[in-house]
Amino acid sequence: MKPKRILLIRHGLSEGNSDRNTYATIPDHALALTLKGVEQARQAGREIKELIGGEGLQVYLSPYNRTRMTWQAIQESLGENAITLREDPRLREQDWGHLRATDINEDIIHERDKFSPFYYRIPDGESGADVYDRISTFLESLYRDFEDEDYPANVLIVTHGFSLRIFLMRWFHWSVEEFEDLHNPRNCQIVRLEKASDGHYALVSELRRRSDESATTLESG
Repeated sequence: MKPKRILLIRHGLSEGNSDRNTYATIPDHALALTLKGVEQARQAGREIKELIGGEGLQVYLSPYNRTRMTWQAIQESLGENAITLREDPRLREQDWGHLRATDINEDIIHERDKFSPFYYRIPDGESGADVYDRISTFLESLYRDFEDEDYPANVLIVTHGFSLRIFLMRWFHWSVEEFEDLHNPRNCQIVRLEKASDGHYALVSELRRRSDESATTLESG
């Protein structure tokens, strides 16, 4: 049975979002939330609780430290809900390969933006197309899970900015150009898909688009 609601959320403000220099010394998967990021996640938990009430929740989680911490803070508001949790490495952020000096990372971001955020492959890491492929296999698993007659009414996917955009691209069959026109969601922004009467899902959350702005901003996950 398809859930009536699919919620996607980017992790709270992380050490890397707050200070890009940390990417030179801390592996991406190990970055923690800042205090502000923890509070963002707690607020998101309260919003999710208000939205789903007492209904059940299936959670899929990137195994990175900052997404685990985000889920822990969200869960504080969901103590009475029936929750099933599954970590899935396919929901991790785009791989950057290894530690690099800050100026090298900035050069890579600039080059990726000029070339194509989707097609550019980070040295020793992934392209957006690579992320698309693994998110596609995750969706295959998700569709199989939907066949369970006891599947809960709500899905929550705790992931990262770039991977979340790729998920939406794959789900709604967006073009590369449509994907690249989107900004990452804000930290702990809840992106909501609601099931319509015909069984299809509609995106009911507003996303920021580069084409709506006079200037673009580079973002990291």
